[in-house]
Amino acid sequence: MGFIVRAPATPLSQLVDKIWDWDMPPQAHRFDRMLPSACGQLVINLVEDESRIYDAALRCRRFAGAAFDGPANRSFVIDTAEQVAVVGVVFRAGAAAPFFRERMDLLANDHVDLDDLVDSTACGLRARLLEAGGPDARLRIVETWLQEQAGAARPHPAVAHALRIFDGAPRVQRIGAVAAHCRLSPRRFGQLFREQVGMSPKRYARLQRFRRLVAQVHHDRAVDWAGVAADGGFHDQPHLVHEFRAFAGLTPTAWLASCGQHASHVPIG
Repeated sequence: MGFIVRAPATPLSQLVDKIWDWDMPPQAHRFDRMLPSACGQLVINLVEDESRIYDAALRCRRFAGAAFDGPANRSFVIDTAEQVAVVGVVFRAGAAAPFFRERMDLLANDHVDLDDLVDSTACGLRARLLEAGGPDARLRIVETWLQEQAGAARPHPAVAHALRIFDGAPRVQRIGAVAAHCRLSPRRFGQLFREQVGMSPKRYARLQRFRRLVAQVHHDRAVDWAGVAADGGFHDQPHLVHEFRAFAGLTPTAWLASCGQHASHVPIG
């Protein structure tokens, strides 16, 4: 049992950030609130041939055992009872669109069965993982499947360049300036960015600022929120709280008091 994370080999690494294998005892709590991420994720449940996703009111939607979580700018809730033996793939921002040949703005804040995105090989993928001898074998199977599925898929060069600009800047950049740097009109840049990343450039930049904050203070016992807000590119502490509520559905102090070992998972119940 354990949690293993592996970075794929190039050139697949241009599309996929990591492949992971989770084989652990059931959690003591019933649900996990998942903080949003611009990175789409493929999740394959090896215990149940089902994935359950809940909204803020804990209303359940059911998907296949192999399902894709689209880019998200708001939190959602997962059922920890099914998170016992799971294999996952975290795509890079903007990379799932060319991989699946699908617009990410149509899948944003949503979840879809893998069979609806790819051909019948998806069913064979889960079956092969169930027959694999251990985590290393499962990770090899997933990486091989990803290489076969990806083909020559690559993010649009302008979007890839814009993502590097946003990710390397401590503050939200002026979108018009980034569009000009990519040699696109603001309208065309926004359209292309939404199709590949799943959200507008401005919302992506705000989300990345939020996620940098979460990573920075995750292990702190006490946080100077006013100081963090100033250093993190927020106007002030109320602005930080507003952004935290918008993305996480929680105040910063409520998140810090509740989060566990993994910053993006908040135990519920």
